[in-house]
Amino acid sequence: QVQLVESGGGLVQAGGSLRLSCAASGRTFSSYAMGWFRQAPGKEREFVATISWGGRSTVYADSVKGRFTISRDNAKNTVYLQMNSLTPEDTAVYYCAADSGWTMTTQRGDYDYWGQGTQVTVSS
Repeated sequence: QVQLVESGGGLVQAGGSLRLSCAASGRTFSSYAMGWFRQAPGKEREFVATISWGGRSTVYADSVKGRFTISRDNAKNTVYLQMNSLTPEDTAVYYCAADSGWTMTTQRGDYDYWGQGTQVTVSS
């Protein structure tokens, strides 16, 4: 199994940047595809980005494409989400997730493990 802990959230002005980190523990971390999801008040949890186990393949939601970058460092058991050009529309709780399947997925129901979330607030 995998345990996930997000960090790096906070308050930032529009146009600013934040980098989220997801520290993972578990025997098979490097074999998992990893994803980031977010949930804004009154909205469903939505897909943000995913990265393959080796870090060679990535997929982004249209809403963040060109602004966010997902990466991973398997030696450090950590996944990152670099967020640039932030807008108030990005305000949400951001969740890290791990998928034990062999195929990358954007569907939240396919992920097996979830972190507790970290709050990102973007002021106008």
